[in-house]
Amino acid sequence: MQLKSNVSFDDTSIAFASRSDKALRKANFLFSIVNNPWISSLSTGLVKLGLKIGLPLNGVIKNTVFEHFCGGETIAESEKTIQELARFNIGTILDYSVEGGDNEESFDHTTQEILETIEKAKDHPNIPFCVFKTTGIGSSALLQKVQEGVELTEEEQTAYDRIKQRVETICAKAHQYGIPVLMDAEETWIQEPIDEMAYAMMKKFNQKRAIVYNTYQMYRVDMLANLKKAFHYAAMHNYYLGAKLVRGAYMEKERERAEELGQSSPIHPTKEATDASYDKALAYCVDNKQRISMINGSHNEYSNYYLALLMEKHSMKNDDYRIWFAQLYGMSENISFNLARAGYNVAKYVPYGPVRSVMPYLFRRAEENTSVAGQSSRELTLIRREIKRRRKVQR
Repeated sequence: MQLKSNVSFDDTSIAFASRSDKALRKANFLFSIVNNPWISSLSTGLVKLGLKIGLPLNGVIKNTVFEHFCGGETIAESEKTIQELARFNIGTILDYSVEGGDNEESFDHTTQEILETIEKAKDHPNIPFCVFKTTGIGSSALLQKVQEGVELTEEEQTAYDRIKQRVETICAKAHQYGIPVLMDAEETWIQEPIDEMAYAMMKKFNQKRAIVYNTYQMYRVDMLANLKKAFHYAAMHNYYLGAKLVRGAYMEKERERAEELGQSSPIHPTKEATDASYDKALAYCVDNKQRISMINGSHNEYSNYYLALLMEKHSMKNDDYRIWFAQLYGMSENISFNLARAGYNVAKYVPYGPVRSVMPYLFRRAEENTSVAGQSSRELTLIRREIKRRRKVQR
C-alpha cells in the first residue's frame, strides 16, 4: 500500500528535541550496550548480582538506565518529566511499575498508589490516562484458578472478591473524575477473568464515553475475533468500548508453556501474521469509531503510519479525541515526537517507583530491545544520526 500520510518519522531534530547533548550521548551509550546481545546479557547479569549482594548501585542505575526509561521514584519526582513531555504536546501515562509483591498488604498499597495517579491526573491537563495491571492488585495464582474453573475455598473466594472490589474502586474513581483508565493485558492463562472484570466495568462506567479500556495483545491468534466480540457486546449493551491495541509482551513465555503442556501456541507463528492481525484491528477500530475509542500502543513505524492514513481516509482530524498514539518513555522518540508535532494525540507510558523495585521493568526493556529484531539498531541509528547532525550545526 502506498502511504501518503502527512507525518514522517525520519526527522531526528524533532525526535530528540527534548534531549540535551549530554542526554543524547548517554542514550547512545545505553543503546550501544543493548544492541550487543553478549554485552547486554553480561551487564544485566552483573547488575542483578550486584543488587543481590547489596552493592550500592542505586546512584549509578538512577543516573543512567533509570533516568532514560523512568520518570522518577515518586509521582512528585515525575513532574519534571511530565512537564518536559508537555512542552512538545505529549501527554504522560504514569505507570507505577513496582513488581514482586504478592500479598494483601502489597495489593492494597499498589491500589492506593494507582488511586493517587488518578488524583494527580484530575487536575493535570498533561495526564490524559491512568493505568494498572490486575496482577499488581491481586494474586496471579488465584486468577489462574478462576480461569481454570477450580472451586475456590472460602478464603480464596474472599480474596477474589477483594480483587474485583479493588478494580471497581479504581474504575469508579476514574469515572468520577472523567480520567480514562487502562487495564493492562496479562498472560493467556489469567486473561479471561480480567476481561470479565473489564467488560463489567465498561458496562457500568462507559455509558457516555470510554472511561475503562481493555488491552488487546494482537500476537494472539484469537485476539482479532475477541476484539470484534467485545465490540458487539458493547453495542448490544449500549456502552462505548475502550480498546488499547498492543502486539504483546509474553511471547517466549506463552510459547514455552504451550509446548510444555502439549498445546498449540496461542501466538501467531510469524511476525508477519501478528503485523497483519494488528493492522486489521486498527482498521476495525477506525471503521467502528462511533463506538470505539482506541489507543495505538505501538513502536512499529508502519502501524503508526497506517493509522494516520486510516484517519485521513475517514476524514478524521489529527487530534480526534477517540484516537491516541502511545509509546514507552525513552523509546521510539522519532514516532512520538513527530506524531505530536503533526498534531496527533500522543502519550508516553512513564514508569515510576523506587529504583530497586522498578529493576524488573528495566531488565525487561533491555531484553526486549535486544531480542526484538532491529529495535535497538533502529534506536541507535537515529540517536547517532542526531548526534552527527548537531555536530555539523555547531561547527
